[in-house]
Amino acid sequence: MQNIFAERMQQLGTETAFEMLAKAKELEMLGREIIHLEIGEPDFPTPNNIIEAGIKALREGMTKYNPSQGLIEPRQVIADYISRTRGISVDHEEVILVPGGKPVIFFSIIALVNPGDEVIYPNPGFPIYESVIRFVGGKPVPIQLREENGFRMDVDELRSLITDKTKMLILNSPQNPTGAILTREDIEDIAHEVLQRDIIVLSDEIYEKVIYEGEPYSIASVPGMKERTIILNGFSKSYSMTGWRLGYGVMNKPLAEKMTKLVINNNSCVPGFTQMAGVEALTGSQIASENMVSQFKLRRDVIVDGLNSIKGISCLKSPGAFYVFPNIKALGLPSGELADYLLNEAGVAVLGGQAFGEYGEGYLRLSYANSLENINMALEKIEKAVYKLRA
Repeated sequence: MQNIFAERMQQLGTETAFEMLAKAKELEMLGREIIHLEIGEPDFPTPNNIIEAGIKALREGMTKYNPSQGLIEPRQVIADYISRTRGISVDHEEVILVPGGKPVIFFSIIALVNPGDEVIYPNPGFPIYESVIRFVGGKPVPIQLREENGFRMDVDELRSLITDKTKMLILNSPQNPTGAILTREDIEDIAHEVLQRDIIVLSDEIYEKVIYEGEPYSIASVPGMKERTIILNGFSKSYSMTGWRLGYGVMNKPLAEKMTKLVINNNSCVPGFTQMAGVEALTGSQIASENMVSQFKLRRDVIVDGLNSIKGISCLKSPGAFYVFPNIKALGLPSGELADYLLNEAGVAVLGGQAFGEYGEGYLRLSYANSLENINMALEKIEKAVYKLRA
């Protein structure tokens, strides 16, 4: 039975956030109190108007199979939203609905990347990018996001990494795990490099509404880039709908047709009631979402100030998402070991930066999707644990 698994399974990675969550839950089963700063999930409830829209759809019988690409109404709502916010013309046939954001990553890479093709991706970055690239036999090419550059992508470095084998570039702004945001100038410079070559961009914009400074700008908005760009977006982060499993991709029509075939082969369709909840999210009141982002900003300021007050830790003020990525190199422990130490010693669950790629070593990722009370308590516990470590 040792050789029952396909060789490709050896290339498939995982997401450490869920592994750390499992460790934390085990300690809670033993009676330990754990403060969760490891999981990337808004702690706010789904807004009531969205819940009611989902319930209404259920009561109207939307419990059957749907078209695999998605119902026309939600796809048109998304097309209108993207057209309005990105300043481009999008048709509903260029939208595909999927259960969460990850399928857009998976399906895009499966549909476009052949064995040996190179894919440039941010590092530190969301670990699923590298995992899927390796799974399909592509060559992952990490581009380092450096603290001294605010964890933004360096265009000169990007230029040096592009070869004749480069098939895809992955962007993520606002970014997980650093919270960094690419400026309009950054994106225009990146687009200039892409437009000179036959490269597709997967633009992960899942945190587009969780932004505190500056304005979001999509590479799809750059003239000539719409046909070369796959926009990944969804409802989990902006509307606290992680369990609803509703995401979408926006892409050129031929690619949308191919991706729909992958949906048919994988998950058939997204539930209709979930899709109608998404319609309400985009067209209904935005007050709850805006209030959530305001609370995140307040929490960000508290956690950044608190981390910077702890000797041996320094932390940039991230302009987006709901993560901070503090530098812990002065503490002298590998980031994974420090994360385990803080879990067991302080009862605070965080992630080691190495979980987001080799260039994440020397950092931790903390999610501030938790109450201010718990964040302040966590900061006190981290400070005491770090003092004990340095003693």
